[in-house]
Amino acid sequence: MPLAELTHGLRFAIGMLSAVPVRVDRVDREVAGPAMVAAPAVGLGLGAVAGLALLLPGPPLLGAALALGLLAGLTRGLHLDGLADLADGLGSGRPANDALDIMRKSDIGPFGVMTLVITLLVQAAALTGAGYPALVTACVAGRLALTWACRASVPAARPGGLGAMVAGTVSDPAAWLATTAALAVTAGLGLAAGTWAPPIALAAGLGAALLLLRHARRRLGGITGDVLGALVETGTAAALVVCAVLG
Repeated sequence: MPLAELTHGLRFAIGMLSAVPVRVDRVDREVAGPAMVAAPAVGLGLGAVAGLALLLPGPPLLGAALALGLLAGLTRGLHLDGLADLADGLGSGRPANDALDIMRKSDIGPFGVMTLVITLLVQAAALTGAGYPALVTACVAGRLALTWACRASVPAARPGGLGAMVAGTVSDPAAWLATTAALAVTAGLGLAAGTWAPPIALAAGLGAALLLLRHARRRLGGITGDVLGALVETGTAAALVVCAVLG
């Protein structure tokens, strides 16, 4: 793959997955694949920065809340919005086209609010006892889910939009390469912290996100931008819980 394409892909990933100001020169399917493969690396950076709030003096719960708030700010809250929209769409129990119409609306319904509250409570409670390496691991796990959701075997739920642009752009070898790199990084975090929890949490977070992806494909026919956002938050929450349980 040409170096220029990799550079464009990394810029695309940073611009799409964070609020970091970066010049994005190309937004097309050719660079979408490298962008989705680079997504875990963006997650690594986001977790490293957001986790600094955990190092502040004060009660652990306050640090966890500040870290999650900073993470939401660094991502413009887009993943949380996707989680709420998917919850409203799936929670409606309506056919795929009607559920997709619900997800496109700008307001948040009761299922979305309930899902956001529960997810953030779980994340905050788990992060309170898990610490810095757990947040970094969780951020990598959530973005690794994007890599797997954009494999060639996963279709878009509708034409147009972010889901259609990135769907099917990642090859299986590229997904496994990104996973291997993510496992190596989280294993290093675990060794530094004296625990094997991070790589196990990475696998658990990815597994939880893939279960949600399977359900979304069955109900909606494929992925959308909202589905991708929901996968990020699901993978993040599951990884944090495992880190908290394993210590």
